[in-house]
Amino acid sequence: MELDPLILSRIQFAFVVSFHIIFPSFTIGLAAWLATIEGMSLATRNPVYRRLFDFWLKVFALSFAMGVVSGLVMAFQFGTNWSELSARTGPIQGPLLGYEAFTAFLLEASFFGIMLLGRDRTPRWFYFLSCCMVALGTMSSSYWILANNSWMQVPLGHSVVDGKLVPEDWKAILLGPVQRIRWPHMLLGAFLTTSMCVAATGAWHRLRQEAWEESHAMIGWGLGLAAVLIPIQILLGHFAGDLVRQYQPAKFAAIEARWHDEQPAAEVLVGWPDEAKGKNLYALSVPDLGSFIATGTWDSKEVGIESFPKEDHPPVLVPFWSFRIMFGMGLIILGVSWLGLILRWMGRLEDHRWLLWIIFLSFPTGFVAVLAGWFTAEVGRQPWVVYGLLRTRDAVTPSLATPEVLASLIGYILVYALIYGFGVVYFYRLFRDGFTTKTPAATGYGFHMETAP
Repeated sequence: MELDPLILSRIQFAFVVSFHIIFPSFTIGLAAWLATIEGMSLATRNPVYRRLFDFWLKVFALSFAMGVVSGLVMAFQFGTNWSELSARTGPIQGPLLGYEAFTAFLLEASFFGIMLLGRDRTPRWFYFLSCCMVALGTMSSSYWILANNSWMQVPLGHSVVDGKLVPEDWKAILLGPVQRIRWPHMLLGAFLTTSMCVAATGAWHRLRQEAWEESHAMIGWGLGLAAVLIPIQILLGHFAGDLVRQYQPAKFAAIEARWHDEQPAAEVLVGWPDEAKGKNLYALSVPDLGSFIATGTWDSKEVGIESFPKEDHPPVLVPFWSFRIMFGMGLIILGVSWLGLILRWMGRLEDHRWLLWIIFLSFPTGFVAVLAGWFTAEVGRQPWVVYGLLRTRDAVTPSLATPEVLASLIGYILVYALIYGFGVVYFYRLFRDGFTTKTPAATGYGFHMETAP
């Protein structure tokens, strides 16, 4: 592979966005979790919720700060590396990113300071309202970002004027069929990421025989939310796949590693797509299942990659495996949350330390699923940056030179390694220090929620 400015710019953007998406996928759900437990604290006066809030607020503050910093850096690249994209699509992308700043950042910046510093300076109802506004701001931010990305995936509601893509129907851009599925899918992915982290933190403290009441609450809340949301998320994922098949058939073929038209179509469960030979090596396939997954029938005709012009072929290896990794993480969340919740209701979770270990080790599943889903969407969209309208090679800044992009990429890697290395150490110390109260209140299986300190 020749390291030209296009390849380096793509690597640089992928590197930065991969780091950035980790934090919104966590803070969106964590802001909602904080608002929920603050509401529970306000309603019940239970000190356990106050201790949980104080602990997770520190985690949220650090995650939020790192997410903002990495997001700002990512935005700069639209001007430095992708100026043609900005010039051609600015009339649509500019307002969408501006709306994010105006609505989401306005809410977050206005109320985040109250969350951090205002607990003892404001009425409790107003403090709770501030928590809700921060949660609303994070979800609003995800809406505008997904609206922008969904339009790039399936451009609707635009027209071409003097070579530029300009808005013609904002309703189609903001509320199109793709956005209506992809945004809830991303939102639930963030909630699942947070729920598994909360449950894993509870399991970790339980394994260390400390913070009994807090760990009891975290395991219950985390697994309970995951158990409810993961079936809905799988269903939304299926609907998202239907939209990919309808609007991006080449990407759908790449995800399935389907090289030729098939009727009925087999489903390749695992294998190694060989793009040079146009076939799958070591493939494990199920006959006819591909047609059923795609259409609900056993004999539908499914299009293969070779039915599209060669210049429109997307990469196959990354979308094929990233989709399966994403789906695999969903199955792990499903199994862990349902099994853990059943044993917790039976009062036997403490008897199965192996399951506590599994819950603890499952904390990355949400992050991995979000990243894998993002890789599936973005790599599968190639060679287009705006699907069917603007190729990636035509969106890069024309004046870029290889040494410039290489230097900036190395700079990003070094700075990120330094900053996020310190961040990881600080995160570890926060989780290691845990809660101020570590006295168990034993009652049979577990621990009752004390109503007094």
